[in-house]
Amino acid sequence: MKIGGQNFHRSQICGYSNNVRRLFEDKPGIGGELLPGQTMKITSSVFPEAVGSSPPSWIAFDKQVLCFDAYFEEEVPEKHQELYRIRHCKIYFFLEDDTIQVTEPVVKDSGLNQGTLLRRGLVPLPPPHEDQFYTMYHFNINTEITLYGRKYKIIDCDLYTKNFLRKIGIRLNPPARRPDDPYTTERQKRYLESTNPFHPYERFDTLKQFLEFDGQVLGFSCVWNDPELKLSDPRELVLRYYLSDDTIDIREILPPNSGRDVVPFFLKRDKLPKNAPTAPYHPGTITNYTLLNVLGKPERNKGYYLRDVLQTGAVHQEFYKDSDLKIGAIINVWGRQILLCDCDEFTKEHYRKKFGIVDFTPVEYKTPPPPKPEKIIPPYNGFGSEEDSLSSCKGVVVQAPHKDYRQFLVKDRYGMDSFVLRYAAKLITDIAVDKDRKFIISYFLSDDTISVFEYAERNSGIAGGKFLERSRIKKPGQELFKSEPSEYYQAQDLFVGARVCFHGHNFLLVDADEYTFNYMEKNANEFPMADICAVFNKLKSMTESHAKEIRKTFAITDPEHTNVIGYDSFRNWIVSVAGGGFSEHEIMTLGRHYGIRDDSQTDLLLLLSMAQEKLKKNAFENFEQLITVFLYKDREKCGLLPNETCRTIFKSFKLPLPDDLLETLLARFEDNQKQVDYKKFVHALNWRENQVRAFVEEKEQPKREDIWNQLPRSPPVSGVRYPPLLDDLFGKEE
Repeated sequence: MKIGGQNFHRSQICGYSNNVRRLFEDKPGIGGELLPGQTMKITSSVFPEAVGSSPPSWIAFDKQVLCFDAYFEEEVPEKHQELYRIRHCKIYFFLEDDTIQVTEPVVKDSGLNQGTLLRRGLVPLPPPHEDQFYTMYHFNINTEITLYGRKYKIIDCDLYTKNFLRKIGIRLNPPARRPDDPYTTERQKRYLESTNPFHPYERFDTLKQFLEFDGQVLGFSCVWNDPELKLSDPRELVLRYYLSDDTIDIREILPPNSGRDVVPFFLKRDKLPKNAPTAPYHPGTITNYTLLNVLGKPERNKGYYLRDVLQTGAVHQEFYKDSDLKIGAIINVWGRQILLCDCDEFTKEHYRKKFGIVDFTPVEYKTPPPPKPEKIIPPYNGFGSEEDSLSSCKGVVVQAPHKDYRQFLVKDRYGMDSFVLRYAAKLITDIAVDKDRKFIISYFLSDDTISVFEYAERNSGIAGGKFLERSRIKKPGQELFKSEPSEYYQAQDLFVGARVCFHGHNFLLVDADEYTFNYMEKNANEFPMADICAVFNKLKSMTESHAKEIRKTFAITDPEHTNVIGYDSFRNWIVSVAGGGFSEHEIMTLGRHYGIRDDSQTDLLLLLSMAQEKLKKNAFENFEQLITVFLYKDREKCGLLPNETCRTIFKSFKLPLPDDLLETLLARFEDNQKQVDYKKFVHALNWRENQVRAFVEEKEQPKREDIWNQLPRSPPVSGVRYPPLLDDLFGKEE
């Protein structure tokens, strides 16, 4: 009786296992005490409870297995050819539950039951420690372990196992040598000696060649001089060699109106023999193997055949290979001598890599064609346009001249870009009445047409309106009836200060609108008058030797040392220095580059008032949500986002603004890096908190008497900063 005990429960020894009633004899006695002959219950883990990582082992080591290469010796007592047998196997240790599995790779015709030698489970240690199980610390390279009485020698393990064992602090031994089974080695040697023929067997394996070169074809241009056609040119052929199976096919290129029937192939795809045509062979003559009838036909008409390993009666045929094909070679195509003249780029690359051939000079087989007679175009007859008359000379069926639709699509009006250059002009005439007439010349970049409108002035006696219909205008001084096409006015011919003649009317271009100046400056490579680099270099070449005089002149002009002079003074200085070498447009380009422009926000306020009016009519008030999305997209929290990102966010909110108006406003709020201050922009659109007047009073432009003289309508800039100009021309003054 247990003194001081508190648990006197009796274990239940009757129960069920797999739905079968059985008696459990390994249950402990009263109060959990072990009966005589019973041992303590073994735990499957070497770690105590509540020690280690927080997740359990079946989660921490899920699908993680240690793999060891091992072997064991098995005695063979009943066979005198071998005393023992070496059997190689793999030992798997599952980290999630410390179970072990041993498998043996299957060897063909071994006569042994191979596969799983030890099913997965917990394996106890050999006596006297049979109450414990194998753990990961019992495994190492070049050591022996005993699993249920069988000794396994571990010789190596995989890379993952090595890394894992090093991490848990196990110092790995060097790998051991893997011994060979002596009986298996001797058996393989005897088998090879008994099966070694006098002549090695020939393998006809074309699968490797097919898999490696499938889809790769060599192409050659070749000719055949047909003896039946002595007066005609040689017949052009295309030979294709298939690297996958060494076959050849040939197609013929028929010239137009040749009179020959169109056939699919000149030579059907097949291997091409070198010595064809030859006498036909009997069926069964050409085979991969030959047989010898060694005993004739004895009883029952049965023959005894033996394979001819020496191939004494074999018929060998030579076929064309890729090594036989090269430019300039003549091949025999069933009695027709065909000359290889040229090949494609893939074929050249193939011969460079495989055969080291670098000379691919083609063979000229055609006589050079006679030079084409020069087409004489008759002069223009005066009927219709020159393009229509030229079309009647190109063919029997007269077709309308083709227009440049690409130019039309690229330079047609889109959004706020009109692609129309507008100039103010006046007539060059001695008639006093016509000197005061004012014109607007519009050049349309989409089709290179020009239209002229006259400004209507009250009590002038001249009705304004359309002066010249929109059309292309020829340059003056050209012969009317000629064969060459006429020259028309281009966009580069129009600039401020240019003199043009439209159908006998001479115009002087005295000004242009802001869009024209901006367009010409953005496309300075097309308009040399607006190219600041070219204009500056031109000015620098004229003023290099007068640096001191020019600095003194500017100092006298600016007595208050404001570093700014008026545009008229700047223009007069350019005219005096250049002596007529600068056009008015070039002077304005310099002035706009170094000038000070008015920071008027009239146009921006007008655009904002239009945008707020549309937002107000559509009751759009999601400005706080807009700011939230902008802040989310602004990962760097700098208050700036790219133009495209802002446009995408506005489109996602379905902002009721036209595309051209939205793009224009975004362009006004972006900086030099195409970044938009979204907080400032959304605040400007918020018609609830920041309402802009719908109508903005514009400042009245000052009236000048010389508006339509050679001077511009109004100064392009309010002033010119001359110190940067002088520094660029002569360098900084010391």
